[in-house]
Amino acid sequence: MGPLHFFLDVDVRRRDSNFFLSQTKYAEELLDRAGMVSCKPAATPIDTKAKLSSSSSAAVRDPSEYHSIAGALQYLTITRSDIAYAAQQACLHMHDPWECHLAIVKRIPRYIRGTTSYGLHLRGMTSTPSIIAYSDTDWASCPYTRRSTFGYCIYLGNALVSWSSKRQATVSRSSAEAEYRAVANAVAGCIWLRQLLGELYVDIPSTTIAYYDNVSTIYMSKNPVHHRRTKHIDLDIHFVREQVALGELHVVHVPTDQQFTDVMTKGLPTATFAAFRSSLTVGTSDAATVGGDNGGLHRVFRTPPTAHDAVTP
Repeated sequence: MGPLHFFLDVDVRRRDSNFFLSQTKYAEELLDRAGMVSCKPAATPIDTKAKLSSSSSAAVRDPSEYHSIAGALQYLTITRSDIAYAAQQACLHMHDPWECHLAIVKRIPRYIRGTTSYGLHLRGMTSTPSIIAYSDTDWASCPYTRRSTFGYCIYLGNALVSWSSKRQATVSRSSAEAEYRAVANAVAGCIWLRQLLGELYVDIPSTTIAYYDNVSTIYMSKNPVHHRRTKHIDLDIHFVREQVALGELHVVHVPTDQQFTDVMTKGLPTATFAAFRSSLTVGTSDAATVGGDNGGLHRVFRTPPTAHDAVTP
């Protein structure tokens, strides 16, 4: 059958041990379907303003347009982790979209208009394989339910292989509760990936590293003393702490300006968004031509720091 080049609207380009996955054709079809081929490009997929309440505008007369755009955006997130949060916010209102929600949804194609050639870079590993995760939470961010939005990014070596942006299923009474639940979800994703690789006979000898920017969350993962204020998240604490005790997981502090998963939980200023998008290894195919893992590629995409680079409280 030969090398893979195109599969289910995903274009695959290979160079040495690196892959570039993009959905340029699908993105152009999405713009055409939305009638936004000639729209003015936007620098970011979602602005930094607070989430809008449905009471601030009228209901959409024809929800089919909203459903069509929001549904199509979900499939585009296969290779575009940079729009995961925006698409997640759009899908929250699929059941009853209002005009304010439609305005938010139409901003995403404007961003895609200027980045149709962008895709996901998967870089081959030149050293011992490792699993690194970042997780973050925007506490009580939903104006309707006050549920928190959490997100995580999981790297296999320098390749981003798994990411998520979701609204938590229950309301968190404190930011620490919301943040610890986010860490637990990221750790669960890492365990699943390690087990999957094990079934494929790929051994990961190194400890999984989970980066977080909240010091209290890191203390809870290592402190064996239970406190009555943490009983409501006891299962998540036991789950993470058990992995730490077994030596399978190391929770490390990361500075806020290196917390890439902010892209998955909130709207960011243009400069910050561009820097974090690069850290998610999303860009044009030209970025793959500057070098491999030990070459110039690190000048284009910020490499996730190792445990020695991060600050442990």
